[in-house]
Amino acid sequence: MSQPAPLWTIESLLRWAMDDFRARGIESPRLDAELLLARALGATRIQLIVDAKRPLAPEELGRMREMVRRRRAREPIAYILGEREFYGRMFRVDARVLVPRPDTETLVDVALARTRAVSMSMRALDLCTGSGCVAITLARERPTACVYASDVSPDALAVARENALRLGAYNVAFRQGDLFAAVDPALRFDLVTANPPYIPSGDLATLQLDVRDHEPRLALDGGADGLTLLRRVVAEAPARLVPGGVLAVEVGAGEAPVVAGLFEQAAAFSGVAVQRDYARIERVVSAVLDG
Repeated sequence: MSQPAPLWTIESLLRWAMDDFRARGIESPRLDAELLLARALGATRIQLIVDAKRPLAPEELGRMREMVRRRRAREPIAYILGEREFYGRMFRVDARVLVPRPDTETLVDVALARTRAVSMSMRALDLCTGSGCVAITLARERPTACVYASDVSPDALAVARENALRLGAYNVAFRQGDLFAAVDPALRFDLVTANPPYIPSGDLATLQLDVRDHEPRLALDGGADGLTLLRRVVAEAPARLVPGGVLAVEVGAGEAPVVAGLFEQAAAFSGVAVQRDYARIERVVSAVLDG
């Protein structure tokens, strides 16, 4: 006589998924399991606790099984869920763009702090915009600003435009192209931000599998020393900023001193500053254009 199929409850399935992820070396097994099961059930993580003993229907098990399969392959949680929170807003993301990270919120903080004097009339440009998280956040935090956002990838811009519409950032104009070449050469900006690729090419193979195997290489590979695009941004920015305009760039761990040196060598900037992120890593370098 065949044995009846096991009765899966929220509690037992959550425990199984957590143990499975832990055995596979996934860094946050409990959080990942809770996020996926909550999505599969259309519930909150609190409801998983409240309804822990509830049996699961076959269709619920099927949804969870598919998401577990994707996470086992190290697909980022944000891609599986289709969204990631950034600066208190939920952004749609998929494999066309990098997953927004808390580190990058530091770039927004610096940009807002250093442009308070022009907060009502700011014209800003966000380079390498990806999902649009920085440009859209600036636009929502400064609703009277005029924000441009550029990216070389048309796929990334499609995601960014969708995010802008969803989040009501109607004061953002998106342009496809290579850095500053994407926008009208006559335009000058009070603020230029950039979160360019900054991982040295030789380090790509050492990245976490979630990043290495799933996030777009175009948005990761910063060339031999990680600074290929950063050098161009610093060199080209003075011609595109108004006097007193701010340039703020995100950099990789350990790169801040070199990038700060690039600002100083440009001989066009003053007030070079380095800001640490939430993990106390030197993450953002910024300065003001002289004049």
